[in-house]
Parts: sequence; structure tokens; C-alpha cells
Amino acid sequence: MGSASCLTRARRLLRIRNQLMRECLAELISTFVLITITLGGAAQKITSEETKGNLLTSYLAGALAVMVGIYIAGGISGAHMNPAFSLVMCLTEQFPWWKFPIFYLVETLASFLASGVVYILYYDAIWHYSNGTLTVSGPRETASIFATYPADYVSVTNGFVDQVVGTGVLILGVMGIMDNRNKGVPKGLEPVVVAMLVLSIESSMGANCGCPLNPARDIGPRLFTYVAGWGPEVFSRGNGWWWVPLVAPLVGAAVGTYLYQLCVAFHYPEEDGDALEEQGSIVLVNKNIELDTGVSSKEDTGGTVPAGYPPPPNTSSTVPTVTPVTLLNES
Repeated sequence: MGSASCLTRARRLLRIRNQLMRECLAELISTFVLITITLGGAAQKITSEETKGNLLTSYLAGALAVMVGIYIAGGISGAHMNPAFSLVMCLTEQFPWWKFPIFYLVETLASFLASGVVYILYYDAIWHYSNGTLTVSGPRETASIFATYPADYVSVTNGFVDQVVGTGVLILGVMGIMDNRNKGVPKGLEPVVVAMLVLSIESSMGANCGCPLNPARDIGPRLFTYVAGWGPEVFSRGNGWWWVPLVAPLVGAAVGTYLYQLCVAFHYPEEDGDALEEQGSIVLVNKNIELDTGVSSKEDTGGTVPAGYPPPPNTSSTVPTVTPVTLLNES
């Protein structure tokens, strides 16, 4: 009883009632877990010289980390964990544009912090593997544990196309999973299916540049390596590659969003508006996005939908009221 009473008092004292703050905290912890597991898989593979991990285990770590992140924060913030997915939600009017830079900053901060944790966790292994020198290129480089770099034969142009295509395929798949007017996924299993989608993309499109698909996943760890001792080469390697994972996934996200609308969502038979609203389909347009930074009552049952990766959107303060209109001509 005493312990329960203590927990109750702590909850009353620490509970944050501001909706935006709660979403940011959920986004922070879900992205932190995603990047910690993802980078940990890469660190284990590289520092053990693939004796305790390989490319497949690294890809599995990243894909399963997406699943875990969605389960952690999907009902609060939507577990975007990826600015590219936040952009998709904005383009489909399921997420207010003013929140986009906030989520972007929170996800980047989480990625930076996760990089620090992985560096501490594998500190001895990194220094042993690198022979006491933190390098960005060469046979003993360790910078690729954290940020992505193109293969030596890949041009910036090819890398940009690689990221547009990879992110576009990711978003096409995610929108199909989220669209309740399509085949549909059993409730609660959406994160598992999204993780399988991520694994399939990593396994088929990871050779050129490591398959970042996520601006925050790349720039946060890259900034960490810059300040932690790897130096300015983290921005110059690959002919100044660093900006490609920032820009190309956003372009790919827009392409994937509009392709899904043009090839699938526009062509559903017209249905009763109330039925569509009850389904909560991704192609519904939110006509009444509110600035929900205040207190709301019993609103944590849904959220915008996950990042790089999500379950279907539920009604929440982030997605208040929806109107059944397919959206390309609205956005």
C-alpha cells in the first residue's frame, strides 16, 4: 500500500498536463530507443569484425527498433520518430504544420543523445577496434557506426535518388498499412508489419548508402561524431554527402504520399462520410486542426500516426475532427 501510495503521489506531482509537452516526451523516448538499438546493432557488427553480428543482425535491430518505438509512443505522439513521416502527416492534413519543426528538433535531440549512449556502451570496443584513432574513412573507420556514408563508388546524385526511392517505397507501404479502406492489418499488429516493411527495404536497398531514410536518424549522430572526436570529416566524406540524408528522404516522403493518392486513394468508390470518419482512414482530410498546447481531457487514446512507422490514426488532440475528402487537391 505504501509503495502504491508513493507512486500515486509521484504521478500527481510529475504528471505533465500540456498535450504538446506530453507528445514531445513520448517522441523523445521512442526515437531514443529506436536510435539506441539501431546504432547498437551497427556497433556490435563493426567492432566485433562481424564475429558477434553481421549485416542481417544490424538490419534486424533497426527494423525491430521501429516496432518497439511505435509500441512505446504510438498512442501519445504517434511515434513519428522520423521527420519524413511527420511531413507525410502534414501533407495529408493529419498533423499541424506548426508541430513539424518541433518534432524534427525533438527527434534530432533524441538521436544525438542515443549516439552518446551507444558511444559509452561500446567505448572500449570502439577504441580497441580503431587502434586508438577515431577515423571517418579507412579500414578501421568507426564513424559509420553512427551516421551513414555512401559506398566509394556511389555518386551524390545516385545517393540522392537512392534515398528518394527508398523513402518513397517506405511511405507507400506505410500508407497502405494505415489505410483502413484497403486490405487492413489486425489492430495492434501494425508496428510488426511496419517493422517487416523496414526490414525488406533495408535488405534490398541498403548497399549504396546504408539506408538512412530518416533525416533525424542521420544528422543527430553525425553531429555527435563531430563533437566527440571524429572531426569535420564527418561532413566532407562522400563529396559532402551529409546533406543528402537531410533532404532526399523528405522528397521521397512527398513522392510516396502523392503516388499513393494518385494510384490508390483517389479511386475508391464514394462512401458515406460518417462511415469513412469511423474508419479513420489516412486519406481523410483534417479540416479542424487545433493548436492543442493546453490541457485536454482523456485525449491520450490516439495520436497522429507513427513514424517512419505507425498504427492507424485514432481521434486525439493531434487529429481532432476529420472530413472525408481525398486530399491531393486540398493540400
